[in-house]
Amino acid sequence: MSFSIESALESSYIEDVIVSTDSHEIANVAKKYDKVRIISRPEELALDTTPTEPVLIHALDSIKKDHGTLPDYVVLLQPTSPYRKKGTIDRCIERILETGADSLLTVCENRSFFWKDKDGIATALYDYKNRPRRQDIKPEDRWYRENGSIYITKTKLLLEEKNRLGGRIAIYAMSEEESIEIDMPYELSLLDMIMEQEGYKNENN
Repeated sequence: MSFSIESALESSYIEDVIVSTDSHEIANVAKKYDKVRIISRPEELALDTTPTEPVLIHALDSIKKDHGTLPDYVVLLQPTSPYRKKGTIDRCIERILETGADSLLTVCENRSFFWKDKDGIATALYDYKNRPRRQDIKPEDRWYRENGSIYITKTKLLLEEKNRLGGRIAIYAMSEEESIEIDMPYELSLLDMIMEQEGYKNENN
């Protein structure tokens, strides 16, 4: 959580950094930063099954209630994908502004060859008889996976469609090490190692 907050504070474009949580532990971490606003998340939006969008809309409602205005864009940094190199957030913001897109998500280039297995019969999702070398795959033929790190959405679109993605969608490709999602303990250990090699000290993310 700390790393995501610090990444947002380092941005040249983000004006307000907000942490939405129902956790006292997370709130205490956020309180260490003077420029961070904490929004208390209601119980009905703090369930394991709660989608992200209602949480974002609740935060926007709180902002409008307190300030009377809304930001033009919402930048969502998911704490489960905490590692972002310096400047990555700003490059994403610049990408959505330059392209005129309505929303943006970060991705990681897929370098795997996929198969499907149905009733014991394997089917390749690529031409295995003419297996391409990864470095020879044309840019227009590359596949990307959503890495869950950064989403940017026009506020108007988010409120109207109740979805973080919509309209004209842009992507920003991040490196593999920036695309680690923390779901298992070994992934946290791997992230600690990567961040240490990059010169960062990872404290509770």
